[in-house]
Amino acid sequence: MNAPQTVVVDPITRIEGHLRIEAEVDADNRITHASSAGTMVRGIEIILRGRDPRDAWAFAQRICGVCTLVHGIASVRAVEDALKYEVPANAQLIRNLMIAAQYVHDHVMHFYHLHALDWVDVVSALKADPKATSTLAQTVSPSYPKSSPGYFADVQKKVKTFVEGGQLGIFANGYWGHPAYKLPPEANLMALAHYLDALAWQREVAKLHTIFGGKNPHPNFLVGGVPCAISVHPEQEKSAHTGSGEGATSLNVVGLQNIKNIIDQMRTFVDQVYVPDTLAIAGFYKDWGAQGEGIGNFMTYGDFPEKGMSDPATYLIPSGVILNRDLSTIHPVDLHAEDQIQEYVAHSWYKYSVGKDKGLHPYQGETEFDYTGPKPPYEHLDTAKDYSWLKSPRWKGKPMEVGPLARVLMLYAKGHAQTKELVGMTLKQLDIPVGALFSTLGRTAARTLETKIIADAMQGWYDHLIANIKAGDVKTFNDKLWDPSTWPKVSKGAGFTEAPRGALAHWVVIKDGKIDNYQAVVPSTWNAGPRDPQGQDGPYEAALKGHRLHDPKQPIEILRTIHSFDPCIACAVHVTDPNGEELVKVKIK
Repeated sequence: MNAPQTVVVDPITRIEGHLRIEAEVDADNRITHASSAGTMVRGIEIILRGRDPRDAWAFAQRICGVCTLVHGIASVRAVEDALKYEVPANAQLIRNLMIAAQYVHDHVMHFYHLHALDWVDVVSALKADPKATSTLAQTVSPSYPKSSPGYFADVQKKVKTFVEGGQLGIFANGYWGHPAYKLPPEANLMALAHYLDALAWQREVAKLHTIFGGKNPHPNFLVGGVPCAISVHPEQEKSAHTGSGEGATSLNVVGLQNIKNIIDQMRTFVDQVYVPDTLAIAGFYKDWGAQGEGIGNFMTYGDFPEKGMSDPATYLIPSGVILNRDLSTIHPVDLHAEDQIQEYVAHSWYKYSVGKDKGLHPYQGETEFDYTGPKPPYEHLDTAKDYSWLKSPRWKGKPMEVGPLARVLMLYAKGHAQTKELVGMTLKQLDIPVGALFSTLGRTAARTLETKIIADAMQGWYDHLIANIKAGDVKTFNDKLWDPSTWPKVSKGAGFTEAPRGALAHWVVIKDGKIDNYQAVVPSTWNAGPRDPQGQDGPYEAALKGHRLHDPKQPIEILRTIHSFDPCIACAVHVTDPNGEELVKVKIK
């Protein structure tokens, strides 16, 4: 039997920075206690103080270098909430389409390029029979055209060339051959081929943000609407099509047709590749439907309004809280209520004027750095004290998991027909119980299912936008409250969205036309935050308990569950033992 030890994975990076996991394992290599530490600090809230709230979105987007759009959305919605600013119907539809495109793009990229390698053995794919792989692919998804033996032989040859040339990049030092991998070589080759297909696909779908927002990443936004005007003038359509002449705009007949084509591409790939691959791979890992749940509490803010953010009844994704797996009771969420959402810093490197054991609602939120951790490089953090740059958000004192699983559970609990059908199909095809939803496998499957739901919904929003334009409504901006002289002396607002990784909200306090306070609580803070004053684990920490590591030097089990929440993978990952001895290093040139 092995002696008890601590396994450190640092960094597992996430969108906002780098993530460190310290997991204590017993003599049987089972995780008994885990700590999640954010090891980089953001501080955007400090930068925003004193600035024009109409410009806040441009700074807030820089909170994240990948999921930039959703921070822009949350920011403009916060200012609009503070000013009671009404947004035109077309702007709401365009925002829905932009957020939805972020979901579809982000989820597909996460599955194939970040999470799939926890389940797919790349080296094993070199042993596959291309003809047998073709038969498997046509069985899994008969409609997908790229499934010939020649296609898979070409992919295999390409990967073999990489291997022999020592140019595997992010594949170079994976845990290939680990007994936790269960897919046959042909399934590995199929998934690897779709990994490459998704790289080409994502280049096209990213163009939707460019058409509506001018660029990607960091598309443009506008308090009171969207920055893209709709053109219905034939001469402008012609000049835009030819790329010459003044007044050319992308959002004319040509631009709107491009949007339709992109939506079609999204839905086709989701239907013919992403959903079938998820189900096929999940069939080999049913045991992961019984581990990795965590806290059992789930929260959504809601999103995708039909009639504006002030009408939650029209949201595609409803808001609410589920406690202790109880889907029969949905508790309401109020972002303005100061007794509901609070952030704690009992184990965080911050100071609060009210003391470290008190929680603060974001309207009163404070961002004062107070690093008390060890001087880098260090072997371990003192997790009994402060150990993270993340705060600990709580809803009525309870930790909450946010993200795809929370949203699918909320839709399921609310009786959303398509969700119930998709969940039922998944459980039946995999032959697993409903309880398997509350797991690492369930979290990964939920991400796939909601991608299907949202991609399908995009067609409806697009059709609605076209109908408005044909009826003569081309308004995308409301200038009524643009002038700061129309604003109250003091106002405050909460802007929220359901980002791909979960419930995201920005809170702003405006005084004399300037930002007096600004706080953002991001999904990764909800999920990756440290323990609170009551000693309650955050979702990452709770989800890792009970995992048995086959080999602490290759902790693939930790990666599977953490990645199921969708943090990002860094360009270099190393693992150390309690004595600081490096066990594994992954590098990219």
